Amino acid sequence: MTLSIEEIRAAKLAAPKARPRELARDLGIPEAALCAARIGQGAARINVTPDALIPRLTALGPVMALTRNESCVIEKVGVYDDYRSGAHAALVVNEEIDLRLFPAHWVHGFALEEETERGVKRSLQIFDAAGDAIHKIHLREESDVSQWAGLVDALRLPDQDSVLSFAPRKPIEAAKLNPEKLADLVAGWEALEDTHQFLRLCSKLKMNRLGAYRLAGAPFVRPLANEAVEQLLHQAAEQAVPIMVFVGNAGCIEIHTGPIQRVVETGPWINVLDPGFDLHLRRDHIAETYAVVKNTARGPAHSVEFFDAEGGLIAQIFGVLRAGEAAVTGWNSLVADLPGARQVEAAQ
Repeated sequence: MTLSIEEIRAAKLAAPKARPRELARDLGIPEAALCAARIGQGAARINVTPDALIPRLTALGPVMALTRNESCVIEKVGVYDDYRSGAHAALVVNEEIDLRLFPAHWVHGFALEEETERGVKRSLQIFDAAGDAIHKIHLREESDVSQWAGLVDALRLPDQDSVLSFAPRKPIEAAKLNPEKLADLVAGWEALEDTHQFLRLCSKLKMNRLGAYRLAGAPFVRPLANEAVEQLLHQAAEQAVPIMVFVGNAGCIEIHTGPIQRVVETGPWINVLDPGFDLHLRRDHIAETYAVVKNTARGPAHSVEFFDAEGGLIAQIFGVLRAGEAAVTGWNSLVADLPGARQVEAAQ
């Protein structure tokens, strides 16, 4: 059943503290439809082409960049400096905000103003064709609010219709492997010189990431206990080992690089709550976990990567190769000590 704009507005008023993603799921509508229902009431449709949007964000000063998938949320505070355009993939690369943007998925966008107990909350929100959130930019107390109105006017679309058309959500691709190509996978893996070459190798062999991990085996891949992710975060914080965390969806990947400090468990969530960096991970969504090693020009890159029950990549955690030998050795030791999947099965 399709809800009217009035019904969506009423549902939002009835649940003012509900998280948009969860409210949209309860209502059976895309999250973007919640934003569209507010057009003319604190919301405006905007041009979300990265070349039009991202360079204008610098003027806002420090903001919070948020990227998520169904199981993990990453939030970083910083300035959108050093934008690098690209038709298929664009970048923002600086110490705080580190993004990989895939413009084909940036379809719907909104500038939002909302009255809250703490004052006016302002954000820019980008969604894909199905209305699922791709990336969000939230202004903070230290942001330059004087730039907000001009930015929104520059990005405002002529069409401010509250009724949008959404495409069906594309299903997550399940593990795809090709056992007949195992020898080619091993040979290609040994020849890697950069982690970015890996997905091209998978595509050439008609596999995907998860399928290749299931097939490859030692010395490239070691299945881990799903509890290993929690252990890894705690130990990285305790030992001050810097890490790189990659969290994303089809349209955006956001990256944190550096040490982590405060790891807190709340119900099914494990959280990193540090100044300028938050990570929120649903532990109960982790269905498969792997320790993976790939060759690079700087040496072997060891990662821990975890997937949900449908085969979707939740997040990846790497060591920081440029951080020096001691940091790399510390990271590699953390990964080596993580419990394997069979160890947990045997203990049970």
